[in-house]
Amino acid sequence: MSDRMSDLIHSSAVIEPGAKLGANVRVGAFSYIGDDVEIGEGTTIGPHCVIRGPTRIGRDNRFIGQCAIGGEPQDKKFAGERTELVIGDRNTFREFVTVNRGTGNGGGVTRIGDDNWLLAYVHVAHDCVVGNQCVFSNNATLAGHVEVGDHVILSGFAGIHQFCRIGAHAFIGMGAFVNGDVPPFLMVAQDGYGRPRGINSEGLKRRGFDAERIAAIKRAYRALYVSGTSLEEARVKLAELAGDSDDVRALLAFIDAGERPLLR
Repeated sequence: MSDRMSDLIHSSAVIEPGAKLGANVRVGAFSYIGDDVEIGEGTTIGPHCVIRGPTRIGRDNRFIGQCAIGGEPQDKKFAGERTELVIGDRNTFREFVTVNRGTGNGGGVTRIGDDNWLLAYVHVAHDCVVGNQCVFSNNATLAGHVEVGDHVILSGFAGIHQFCRIGAHAFIGMGAFVNGDVPPFLMVAQDGYGRPRGINSEGLKRRGFDAERIAAIKRAYRALYVSGTSLEEARVKLAELAGDSDDVRALLAFIDAGERPLLR
């Protein structure tokens, strides 16, 4: 090991021969980096972390400590087949975060995008796909095969059922258990299983949505959740509103692509 690498990698860390570390990767005390792990430049691995492969990690990520990354999926059907975890750039993983690799019958890859914050004790299960600039608060949990769009916030202790989708800019309140697809822009509050409670207006404002865009989304929400009509009737109304709003078109496309029941 070169003098420069010894400055960056603690003497108690274990780096398997098949691991590939980019420039200026730091590895803390008692951490383990397994075979078939690639870590991009500028990433920091704190103390007592375990990263197993096959795992690909981008640049400038931060694993604060005690993280378990790239472990086998918690799925009884997993038979040891080659599956992967792919993580993008500039993500932060706080203490005791766990992220599992995919399964052979579920696509084979768990993916996390860029610029996400995963706070303490967050769990991301096998075959999940997480977008960009999301915040998962303490103890938030994704079951297998969950898809999460960009700019989603999961509050503490939120739980997402397997195969569900969370649309972009949604906000899931503390302790909400979600067992259906959540369309983009919605705010879901705890009531047994989470139920829609309006749109995520404050979050949309912070991200630059002007009053006209937010008003169009509110009209779509009223058509879908307040009008008392059937889902098919609401779809007809949404199709009318979509003519003047890209956001409503995105919401309608999200609904049409669903395989699980819509959260209503």
